[in-house]
Amino acid sequence: MNVKDFDYELPQELIAQDPIEDRSSSRLMILDKETGNIRHEIFHDIVKELRAGDCLVINDTKVIPARLFGTKVGTEAKIEILLLKRKENDIWEVLVKPGKKARPGTEILFGDGRLKGTVIDIVEEGNRLIQFSYEGIFEEILDELGQMPLPPYITHQLKDKDRYQTVYAKREGSAAAPTAGLHFTKELLKQIEEMGVTIAHVTLHVGLGTFRPVKVENVQEHHMHSEFYIVEETEAEKINEAKRAGHRVIAVGTTSCRTLESATGEDGVLKAGSGWTDIFIYPGYRFKMIDALITNFHLPQSTLLMLVSALAGREHILAAYEEAVRERYRFFSFGDAMFIE
Repeated sequence: MNVKDFDYELPQELIAQDPIEDRSSSRLMILDKETGNIRHEIFHDIVKELRAGDCLVINDTKVIPARLFGTKVGTEAKIEILLLKRKENDIWEVLVKPGKKARPGTEILFGDGRLKGTVIDIVEEGNRLIQFSYEGIFEEILDELGQMPLPPYITHQLKDKDRYQTVYAKREGSAAAPTAGLHFTKELLKQIEEMGVTIAHVTLHVGLGTFRPVKVENVQEHHMHSEFYIVEETEAEKINEAKRAGHRVIAVGTTSCRTLESATGEDGVLKAGSGWTDIFIYPGYRFKMIDALITNFHLPQSTLLMLVSALAGREHILAAYEEAVRERYRFFSFGDAMFIE
C-alpha cells in the first residue's frame, strides 16, 4: 500500500484559518460507508442522524498553551519550544527551533526569567529533554507565558484561546486539539442526551505525531508516535453496555477512535485502564468497537486519512473528498465535519 494512494488535490484557500462564530453551524457531510452515498447538512443537524441508545464517545483532553518563546542564556538567541509530553515532574520532552542552538547544558529563559529551562538530553528525532525551574505553579506560569500550539497550516493568530478547546475539555495534556469535537456546543450535547443518546468520555492526550507527515512510501513501514490514554471504569461500562445491547458506538474524532480500538480486546470488550498507544489504523484493519465516526477533513497522505479510509473504504473517502472540494467545504482543524455512518 503506497502513501500516494491517499493523495488528493486541495486548493490552498479551502484550508480554514479561523473558527466560525457558531461552533455548530459548520457544514456536515454524511457518508454512508457501505454505499458511498453522500448527503450535505449543517452540523447541528447531527441530531437527525443519531438514535436513542447510541453511545457518543468524546475525548475530554485539554490543550495546554504548549508553545513558548525564550532566549538562550549567554547569547540572547531566540529559541522556540513546544512541550510534547511530561516525562516526570518538571522534565518535559520538547520540540526546539532552532535545534542546533539547544545542545545539552543550554539554559533558556522565558518571560524575563519567570521560567528557566535547561536542556539535559537529546532524544529520538532530535527532540530535547528540558528540566524546568520556577517559583509558583507551573500550569499558571504556562497559562500566562504560553501560546496555543496551532497546526503549521494555520497562519492566522487565534484571537480566543478557548476556540481551540472543546467545550468539554477537562484533562490537561494535549499538544493539539481533538478537532472533531470543536463543533459541539453545550446546548447541542444537552439536546443529544435528552434524545436518549449516551455520552461517554475517554481521554487521549494528542501529540505532535498527528501532524507528522508519512515519510515512507510503503504505508505499513510508518511508525506512529505513542500517546497516553485513559478509560475510566464507569465510561467503559457505558460503552460496553451500548455495544451489548446492539446499539452503535460512535467515536467523536480519530483520537476517540484510536483510544477505543487500543483498549478493546479481541473479545470486543472495552477494558478500563490507562497506558500508551501507538496504534496505526489503515485499510485492512478490522474495527473491534466503533461503528461510526464524526471527524474533520484530513491532510493528503496523512495517517488520519488512512484511518477514515479503513472505516469507509479508500475509494469512498477519496470520492467524498473530491465532492467536498467541489462544494467548497472548509478543511482541517477549524474546518467542516464528516459523519461516517
